[in-house]
Amino acid sequence: MMRQRWLFLVAGLALCALPPAVPSLTTPLAYMARETLIDPPADPAGERLVEGTFYLTQGISVSQWLLPVAKGVTFRAGYVAVGVRIDAGGHLTGTPSRVGTFIAPVRICAGESCEEQLITLVVFGNVPWEPRALTFPGRVGATINGEIGVNGGPQGVTPTFTVTDHAKLPGGVSIGPDGHVGGVPEAAGISEVPVRICVAGNCAGVVVRLIII
Repeated sequence: MMRQRWLFLVAGLALCALPPAVPSLTTPLAYMARETLIDPPADPAGERLVEGTFYLTQGISVSQWLLPVAKGVTFRAGYVAVGVRIDAGGHLTGTPSRVGTFIAPVRICAGESCEEQLITLVVFGNVPWEPRALTFPGRVGATINGEIGVNGGPQGVTPTFTVTDHAKLPGGVSIGPDGHVGGVPEAAGISEVPVRICVAGNCAGVVVRLIII
């Protein structure tokens, strides 16, 4: 009888000591993650990129860059569309092999903190295009107002125009990214300006001739 009482006493002491050693079921669990989100930006839209939509052409090699709003960020490398991938520097490369609209998550990281943002890649079929005008006359001291423009290409896509050698532009004249040729020429002469035109990633180099009298 004495031995049974001793066993009950030991069991009771063990039950009293158990709760501190075992966490309560109502205690919140703390989860550890390898990655944490970057602090939310002031912009409610949460945009981390200057531009999140890219227009590409099937079968045409891609070379575009994702431009982050903040400095010092990197990207997680991976594929964002069929045949197109992004590297750690935000460079889009590859050759789209399928027409369509692709929405892909991109991880933008600052150190160990990362945030996911969706980008859209619109891949068009290869539709030929050609520039509308490449020669523009003008007079010294008079305003030039012209436009290069393009014929053809996929509908709804705005072409871009990039001067690849600004030293070839005559004084007082500029060619904008929308193809507008404007300004007030400062001297007479003939200038041949190299310009790169891109329509949904389908690019070609042309020479714009400015004849100033």
